[in-house]
Amino acid sequence: MVCNSCLKSVIVQTGQIGTILTRKRVHLQSTVRTLYAGGAGLTFLWNREFRTSAKMMVDSGAAASQGPVVHKFPEKDDAGYVSGGWKSEDGRLSCGYSSFRGKRATMEDCYDIKTSKINGQTVCLFGIFDGHGGSRAAEYLKQHLFEKLMKHPQFMTDTKLAISETYQQTDADFLDSERDTYRDDGSTASTAVLVGNHLYVANVGDSRTIISKAGKAIPLSEDHKPNRSDERKRIESAGGVVMWAGTWRVGGVLAMSRAFGNRMLKQFVVAEPEIQVILNRQRDK
Repeated sequence: MVCNSCLKSVIVQTGQIGTILTRKRVHLQSTVRTLYAGGAGLTFLWNREFRTSAKMMVDSGAAASQGPVVHKFPEKDDAGYVSGGWKSEDGRLSCGYSSFRGKRATMEDCYDIKTSKINGQTVCLFGIFDGHGGSRAAEYLKQHLFEKLMKHPQFMTDTKLAISETYQQTDADFLDSERDTYRDDGSTASTAVLVGNHLYVANVGDSRTIISKAGKAIPLSEDHKPNRSDERKRIESAGGVVMWAGTWRVGGVLAMSRAFGNRMLKQFVVAEPEIQVILNRQRDK
């Protein structure tokens, strides 16, 4: 089975805890050994060994010191299918990612992975951006979201606040950058930010994040859909309407209730993230 649009997944493992970010529904087997993403014929081996590796420095962007050395699993690009990954030198953190374009003419989705040291503390950032109506919003998020987040003055002291404010400011900045165009690109964002032993998972839209803990799959995000009772109430209170057009849509147009971009529906389609915070005690051991 091949999905009609684009599929993107990022898989992160730290100790016995694994986190999966994906733009499609993920089924996690009880053995926590094999991951199937969206029924698209794509399989990941959870405990994969990075036998062919190379030393590299991961670009951390501005406002961050030189990042830690990691082992990188060589990226492969076979007929539009891209996959790769890396793990930290101490072996406590590993990451795998994949991407391929489905039946659409162009790729509208992006992902971003960064790791660095800030004030002596290692931070890792993982994100999936599922574009719609074009790729510009997703590309803007890849280029700017994590860079802006790491520059936030309270990123290390109040990470949850920094994520919320950065999401919404980045949305405003993207709309401002597109003010002279006739485009109306939009994008979801599902991100995981690891600061010390705290994992911050933020979501805007209908991309999903799942954590595997002790063999149990636990969802860390809830889709922002127009027919979700709280979302529908928010949209209607702002003067919008939720209509059925093959599925529930904001104004009969957009099938999600939160997103970056989407200028024409911005009054109703916000970029305020829902954030979950998970404490990973095993990183203290």
